[in-house]
Amino acid sequence: MKSILLKSLFFFFIALQLQAQELLPFVENYSKSDYQGDNQIWNVVQGKDDAMYFANNHYLLRYDGVKWEKYTLPNKTIIRSILIEGDKIYSGSYKEFGYWYRKDGTMHYVSITKNLRLFDEKDNEEIWKIFRFNGSLYFQSFNDVFIYNGKTIKKIKFPFLISYCFAVDQNLYVASVQNGIFRMKDKYIANPKGWDVLKKTVVHAIEKYQNKTYIFTQKKGVFVVDKNGLKSWDNPINEMLKSATINVAKFIKGEKLIIGTGNRGIIILDLKNNSYKNIERDNVLMNNSVLSLGFDKEDDLWVGLDNGIAHVEVNSPISFFYDNSGILGSVYAVATINKGYLIASNHGIFEYSGGKFNMMPTTQGQAWNISLIDGKYIIGHNDGTFSYENNTLNKINGVSGGWNMSKSSINNTYFQSTYSGILVYDDPSNLSEYKTIKDLAKPIKYVAQNKKNEIWAADNYRGLYRVLLDDNYNTLKVENVTQQSKIKNDFGIKIFEFRKEILFLINNVWYTYNSISNKLEENDLFNASFKNVTDIVSIDEDHFMVLQNGILYHIYAEGNKFIWNIIQEKYYKGKLINENLRIFKTDNDYLFNLDDGFISLKLQYENKQNSKVELEAFSNDVLIPNESRIKFNTELKINVISGIYGASKPNLFYKLDKSKEFVPISDGLIILNNLSSGYHSVEIFKHDGATYDKVLSYKFKVAEPWYFSFWMILLYLLIIGAVLFFYYKWNKLRYMQKLKLQAEELKHQREILEMELKKENELNIQEYEKHILELELQTKSSEVAGKSLSIAKQTEMIDKIQSILETEKDFSRLKNEIKKAIKINEVNKHEWEIFETNLNQIHNEFIINLSKKYPHLTPKDIKLCVYLKMNLSSKEIAPMMNISFRGVELHRYRLRKKLNLTQDENLSKFLLTL
Repeated sequence: MKSILLKSLFFFFIALQLQAQELLPFVENYSKSDYQGDNQIWNVVQGKDDAMYFANNHYLLRYDGVKWEKYTLPNKTIIRSILIEGDKIYSGSYKEFGYWYRKDGTMHYVSITKNLRLFDEKDNEEIWKIFRFNGSLYFQSFNDVFIYNGKTIKKIKFPFLISYCFAVDQNLYVASVQNGIFRMKDKYIANPKGWDVLKKTVVHAIEKYQNKTYIFTQKKGVFVVDKNGLKSWDNPINEMLKSATINVAKFIKGEKLIIGTGNRGIIILDLKNNSYKNIERDNVLMNNSVLSLGFDKEDDLWVGLDNGIAHVEVNSPISFFYDNSGILGSVYAVATINKGYLIASNHGIFEYSGGKFNMMPTTQGQAWNISLIDGKYIIGHNDGTFSYENNTLNKINGVSGGWNMSKSSINNTYFQSTYSGILVYDDPSNLSEYKTIKDLAKPIKYVAQNKKNEIWAADNYRGLYRVLLDDNYNTLKVENVTQQSKIKNDFGIKIFEFRKEILFLINNVWYTYNSISNKLEENDLFNASFKNVTDIVSIDEDHFMVLQNGILYHIYAEGNKFIWNIIQEKYYKGKLINENLRIFKTDNDYLFNLDDGFISLKLQYENKQNSKVELEAFSNDVLIPNESRIKFNTELKINVISGIYGASKPNLFYKLDKSKEFVPISDGLIILNNLSSGYHSVEIFKHDGATYDKVLSYKFKVAEPWYFSFWMILLYLLIIGAVLFFYYKWNKLRYMQKLKLQAEELKHQREILEMELKKENELNIQEYEKHILELELQTKSSEVAGKSLSIAKQTEMIDKIQSILETEKDFSRLKNEIKKAIKINEVNKHEWEIFETNLNQIHNEFIINLSKKYPHLTPKDIKLCVYLKMNLSSKEIAPMMNISFRGVELHRYRLRKKLNLTQDENLSKFLLTL
């Protein structure tokens, strides 16, 4: 307990000493690493093309909100001043002045002084200021003024060292370093009467505001011109300015004065109430030395620093409370009080007043919410609930974790969701008295009521509960409605009250409760209007705020129509506390919390997005106009330029080739890679949260790959033609060689064939001759066999007859025996028939051929032919055919007739050929 007390006293002491910052405009800082240039920014102007131009020592810088460009002069000298007139950007440097113009996506320089001997060789002249007066351009150095009328240049040399010239109405003032201010008329100069106080004083600005002329000196503060001369500016800030070292000053729209100092950064003075804001290194500025001021068409401020650039949205409806010390921590809720702000953070409860904030005693730890009830600020805290009234903080109860406080829409009852359930305050005048909803002892994040005896509670983790109560808030029934409705993903449910109707955001779907079916049903109006919403916070009956795709929108409900008002992401990117966005409405603005402070948004703010969008596409740093062509496999960078740098900058998306998906344009840059060859289109859309409005389109063609280009295709055709030609030649050569080889092969084959045929013929002849010989042999054999048989038979018969003749003496008996022998010889006639059969088998082929060719021949004719083929004589044939010699000759004659042979033809030779 003692340690806790000591810790509390320590934080209290620290908080008392801590200096906090007032609400400040939004500041964007750009360092050398952003624009890749030098340190000092000597001049800032906005061009006709809405781009910002900066004189940055050796570089002319150009920034269009997307891309930084830097350019150097041909002589590489330092650029000290620039002036915009139409499409020309005049610049002044060391012994040189001229103008720049933009063409094909880059800046080009034209020297006015080239080949002119305007500068003395001994003088180190630098052009520090360019301005227009009486129709001519004035280029001013510390010693001279060069007057350029568009054709000729007139030089005026001063007898003393000057700081700057100032054109005010029809007067041209020259501020010397030692001798005060001079009024210049043509070549003549004179000190204005009563201005002697400015002697030995460096004047850095002369501005006219509400018919009064103000002179801003470096160390003597501000003077105002009156009819008697000069008088010190009667403003409380004037004394502070004397020590701040004024470098530049300008009056701006909204009755404000901007003063850039040498050691205090920027001072923004509200002339309506003489309050001021100091933007310096201690809060958001990169350094305190301001060298130049410029303004854009939104009347926002651009600051050229001794090291870097700052864009200050002095006319933005959005202001910021920054805590650079880290003592405050993450802010979970903020509310306005009479003397400042009441802040609930993860470090405790803080009171901000008079430029200081301190931690309220015994409140260190997590504070969640601040609600204004009957003039009292009710604060939910880890340690309980506190009430703040009349600069006094009291603890109402010790119930841990008062997340949210909600009012019933049917009576004056308040419900508080806590770590351990729901507290009911039915008497707002006595918040120390409360009741607890029983049977729901769990962490509850949101509570709402729009019907008597019924409340809705969303679990911090998962589940939506409908709690039925009696008139004394005793629990009658608790229903898990998401389970009843069979909704599986019921984590992190949001309860939102809109015009006394309770809606539930569950897993990006909007539901309402149907009391007849006792189930949740999707709400068509909100599901159609608020898709992809991750957080929603009520402001009042017709106003609320939603977080969609990481971007905050202020919504105004007009009937069933919702008017969207975007809040640029740059103001809170990476600083929102997820699912703990809280809005506090005051008479003049909304306050909502951030990680390291909070934002103030003016109620009357309407972000009417600028729809004027231009586009510059570059490939390999070359500008690619619309409907042009880029090389294949090259990167295309498309800069989408709105010309707006402040709060009304449009929220842009794009579609490639009419795809369904809208892709956000990050920092105004679209990078396209790996595009297929052919035609492509990029369409740019402005998105207000509800609708996508097309504002621009860009078309281009990706060329065929180099290997598909016309010349490459021609080369391919030539190569293919050459290949085909050589292939044809090669094939022809091969064909000729093949024909030659084939001819030789045919020749060889023919020779071989001839040899084979010759050999085959020889073999055939040999076979034929062999066959003939075999036939002849068979014939001879047959002849021999026949003859042998015939001889044998005859011999046998002769022998028999001889034997009979020798033995038989009786003639009659002899006669009988001889007859008997002859008869026996006739009995052996069967053997003769066998002989003839064999003979026919031997000559079967010959007999068949002969019968086919000469079918009219008789068997006897055929037999004669066989015998003749066997080359037997008629004498030999006669006994074999059992006819006489004369009979054989006659038979041969008849056979010749049947064979149609002439007398010259040999019958036997003819038969041999068959």
